[in-house]
Amino acid sequence: MSVAGTSSVAADAPDAEIRRQVEKIVEGIEAKDLEALRPLYAPDVVSFDIEPPLQHVGIDAKLRNWAKVFTVFEEVTYEIRDLVVTVGGDIAFGHAFGRLGGVLNNGAATGGMWVRITFCFRRIEGRWSVVHDQVSVPFDIATGSGVADLAP
Repeated sequence: MSVAGTSSVAADAPDAEIRRQVEKIVEGIEAKDLEALRPLYAPDVVSFDIEPPLQHVGIDAKLRNWAKVFTVFEEVTYEIRDLVVTVGGDIAFGHAFGRLGGVLNNGAATGGMWVRITFCFRRIEGRWSVVHDQVSVPFDIATGSGVADLAP
């Protein structure tokens, strides 16, 4: 598991709690454990994930996306770099770079590609839950093609 980065403000309790939630997401992904991921998201999470359609609404839709990933990989690694967290009351957001990699089912290792990620959190019943996330890939506006070879 790798979550590297610094906050724009001194780490306080909510900042540390949110960073721990992000670490739990990484742990769940690397363990390929959908049930470990489930409680980290709000039931009505809205996800603008990398795969179509434009939005995935609800925890079951979010977990179906991870389930697809887990069927492709024998072993999963997920790295988050340069995480910045901003907290205001019961709402917070974080942004970072993420990279999914590992060993594919055919035995080939892949380092993956860097994507941009944004997490929006809300404190619900005393716990920080992801209510929205977005993953994006930069694209070349002249060609309309994704640019997958960038690194932070």
